[in-house]
Amino acid sequence: MMTLGLGGSTVEAELAAIQSKAHLVQPIKSDAYPKRIKHALQLMKQEHVSAVYLHAGTNLFYFTGTKWNSSERMVGALLLTDGSIHYIAPHFEEGTILDFMEFEGLVHGWEEHESPFELLVSILKANGISSGKIAMDEVTPFFIIDGVLNCQTDYKLVNAKSITAGCRMIKSDEEIAIMQTAMDITMDIHKAVARILKPGISAQTVVDFIHEAHKRYGAPEGSYFCIVLFGVDTSFPHGVKKPKDLEENDVVLIDTGCMLHDYISDITRTYVYGEITDEQRRIWNLEREAQFAAFKAAQLGETCGSIDSAVRKTLEANGLGPDYNLPGLPHRTGHGIGLDIHEWPYLVKTDQTVLKPGMCFSNEPMLVVPNAFGIRLEDHIYMTENGPKWFTEPAHSIENPFGLSE
Repeated sequence: MMTLGLGGSTVEAELAAIQSKAHLVQPIKSDAYPKRIKHALQLMKQEHVSAVYLHAGTNLFYFTGTKWNSSERMVGALLLTDGSIHYIAPHFEEGTILDFMEFEGLVHGWEEHESPFELLVSILKANGISSGKIAMDEVTPFFIIDGVLNCQTDYKLVNAKSITAGCRMIKSDEEIAIMQTAMDITMDIHKAVARILKPGISAQTVVDFIHEAHKRYGAPEGSYFCIVLFGVDTSFPHGVKKPKDLEENDVVLIDTGCMLHDYISDITRTYVYGEITDEQRRIWNLEREAQFAAFKAAQLGETCGSIDSAVRKTLEANGLGPDYNLPGLPHRTGHGIGLDIHEWPYLVKTDQTVLKPGMCFSNEPMLVVPNAFGIRLEDHIYMTENGPKWFTEPAHSIENPFGLSE
């Protein structure tokens, strides 16, 4: 029996049928940044931190709305305990920084022959911070950490993760609404992808379709990432160098997502194009069972690690594993998501982060049968006051992954 929802359409027909959904949700408004900074200040007080350095990238953007890519030149901002923001950038970039910033602050420029590290220290001194803990963005490149360490002895540099992640892990209703729309878009594309499949289609053709479909739905950059695998290639979680073309009776694994208003979607579906073997059905059903074990374990007050443990217990009871051994689950159960595709919290047994409302993370306990096939069903969960909630409806069955009426 052919899996329901596969084949019967064309790339052209599916693209022509798309109507944009991006207008259904609005970007984060500028009034969010003062609220985020207020939260950070509360955490800084708890941690006895005198200032936080936010490096170019998603942390700088989250707190200030300033979009800037990290490079060999130091660009970032200091958040002080009075709530003020002090931007640090090359002098020739000051005008662009002023244009990009959403949260106003002083811009301190350094010339190409000057030390931005000494400039950071001088800003602290000028604002009455002569010693204490300076929390450095956890993604700050080593050359900046090294530069600041070597130009002063008055400050202790610490990891800012408890502050940056402490804020960003808890998503607002507005953030969740954007992610929901992005997930809905990607889920619609998964259904469309299934309809264009046919023997001989290349993985690259499918990748190209997914990219264009995301753009037509209103994600301006298209796919944020895309993994398309057929047959034995599916046993490699993140793909192979040269993906094979689709053949009859191949397992199909498609993992993709987009960026909408700076937030990311990420969904995986796996099914069979053709005849389903007993082993494929058994592993697929165990994958779904593991997904639901993770969902059931994701309760307020429990830890992220307990979710991963619940999944592995389920798998081991069915003869897979143990731990990361194959056949079984070779990686963590899931990852947080938001402005970054992988962010806190992480569903790995050592993560003792306590689950709270607003946390968002993937649920993807992939099962791998070495040199045969892999099954990954990936949906995302967000925590509410009443417990976990799916962003997208999980796959129904290996014969009918999208829950279609016959």
